[in-house]
Amino acid sequence: MSQLSLERGLAAFRQELDAPAAAFFSSCVHCGLCAQACPFYVETGDPKYTPILKPEPLRLVWEREYTLWGRLKALLGLSEHVTDELLARWEELLYDSCTMCGRCSMVCPVGIDLQYLIRKTREGMVASGHVPEGLVGAASRAVRTGSPMGLQWKTLQVQITHVEKSTGLSVPIDREGADYMALLSSMEVINFPEYLGAITKIFAHAGISWTLSTDCFEATNAGVQIGSKDIAAELVQRVVDAAMKLGVKKVISPECGHAYTAIRWEGPNLIGRPYPFKVYHIIEVLEELRGAGRLRTEGKETDRLSMHDPCNLARKGGVIQQQRNLMELVSENFVDLKEHGRYQWCCGAGGGVSSNERAGELRMAAFRRKKAQIEEVAPERMVTMCATCRTQLEEGIEELNMDIPVVGLTEMIADHLVENGQPA
Repeated sequence: MSQLSLERGLAAFRQELDAPAAAFFSSCVHCGLCAQACPFYVETGDPKYTPILKPEPLRLVWEREYTLWGRLKALLGLSEHVTDELLARWEELLYDSCTMCGRCSMVCPVGIDLQYLIRKTREGMVASGHVPEGLVGAASRAVRTGSPMGLQWKTLQVQITHVEKSTGLSVPIDREGADYMALLSSMEVINFPEYLGAITKIFAHAGISWTLSTDCFEATNAGVQIGSKDIAAELVQRVVDAAMKLGVKKVISPECGHAYTAIRWEGPNLIGRPYPFKVYHIIEVLEELRGAGRLRTEGKETDRLSMHDPCNLARKGGVIQQQRNLMELVSENFVDLKEHGRYQWCCGAGGGVSSNERAGELRMAAFRRKKAQIEEVAPERMVTMCATCRTQLEEGIEELNMDIPVVGLTEMIADHLVENGQPA
């Protein structure tokens, strides 16, 4: 990389250094507890994967330029410079071995938000050009086409036509004044097309006024994953513009934990103003319908089921009991994993790791922690509510020779609906 790229990276680090970051760096007591909460460290035993070490480039800039001790060390030639070579070494730690799941922050005895620091450090990595090719490609496609996988409306239209033929229901498109605008993730469109059919059946069943937008259907935000506020803000603004154009009251994030965090929690800060609508994850919408008696179901699954809570949904978003209430509608033999909800172990694929081909082997190593969790309760099937988690679960289970199918909760609810006394 050129000296100019390095300077851009250093400038981005300086811009990201704020009071919380400084407080976190100065508060660390080097206890190492965060390592025991990280599946990448636990399953490899390699100390370099200790979470607090991952934002080290940002810490070095903070110490060298903003602390008295750091300035003295610099004068004496005792402090380490942030160089292009250092950033190249740290790329793996920041992108291959961190899903920004936040579990390490939950166990920190002094309350350091490590995911916050890593997110900020990624901003400098983007500016300096030290980002995996897979994430660069996803971000470029998202800006160019609206989708990190390069999907366009014509691809989704084929799926819509199939759903309408198979269900006999209409999928509303660009319906102004609808109560809800539903978003989809590219991974659902490609890997789990049954999700669109499921929400079409559920919303018709419950009498929900909803729509898709031809201007913006993608929920995934590649800018948040790569670590670029500019790209992230542009992608959020597209959702906002589409929702405002149609005059909807609510926007639904699909079964994608990352998308939920990006549009629900980070979005208003990224664009610098509150939304004129509310944002819900699909599970929150389904739970609201259940509570109002608008989900009429029949029959229950009898095989032993367990659940993986997506980190972004449960740990960061606080959506934990809702999915368990919904499971009671459709399952009579549900058992939770020993560590679930806020303390759920990450599947190992979030934060852009699944888009990073180079991280494939390490991602599967981290999945062994999930494997151990699953084996403790021995379910016959796993249920989740995130397309990225579901893909990782399916790939990991196949890789490790476990015969356990994985299903989405939304589709399970749709399968048990009753219309006019008959199963839907």
